[in-house]
Amino acid sequence: MKHRVLALALFVPLLVGACSSADAIGTSGGSDLAVTERVDAIAAAVADWAAATTLPEAQADAEAALNLVVGPDGPGYGDSDGDGVIQGEADEGLLPGRLGEAGLAQSEPVNSCVESDVLGGSWEDPAARWATAQDVYDAWTPSNNTMPSLPSHPQRIVGWATLTLATDSLDEAHEYAGHAKIHVDVTRDAIEACAR
Repeated sequence: MKHRVLALALFVPLLVGACSSADAIGTSGGSDLAVTERVDAIAAAVADWAAATTLPEAQADAEAALNLVVGPDGPGYGDSDGDGVIQGEADEGLLPGRLGEAGLAQSEPVNSCVESDVLGGSWEDPAARWATAQDVYDAWTPSNNTMPSLPSHPQRIVGWATLTLATDSLDEAHEYAGHAKIHVDVTRDAIEACAR
């Protein structure tokens, strides 16, 4: 599984420099390259999640995507699927941690596209931002999609990963991966649009 994540990440044309697998992504001090590499790794994990042939594979890939967004200081980081391996191990998250630990997307200066779609506004109170996100995840039902209430698209990826880790259906896991891909694409577009 980790080899599929690595293979996909390495084939993204000219966006990724030398990159380790999504199971051990480091940082480059919040540089534009580090942010791009991280989004590519999240995209690769989501692609594997969508293509998984078993529920444990889908859940491991969802775990990788979640961990790459939240980092070790974010909610839910770690071995969420309970298989004894932390997929998507990272030194820091794309988004800030619960206590205000810096996230890669906060590299200075934060441009308007990243501020709007990736961070989704101010992270002055990160504990409140994550608590609000958890409330949104908890309130979701098939007939009440609460995810659009989150202004941060990476937080929505975390939501779809959280639902995947809780499901017992591979079909549902694939459906959730499709939603997560939409938010990966918005995240990538926001980063690329403001880099021009």
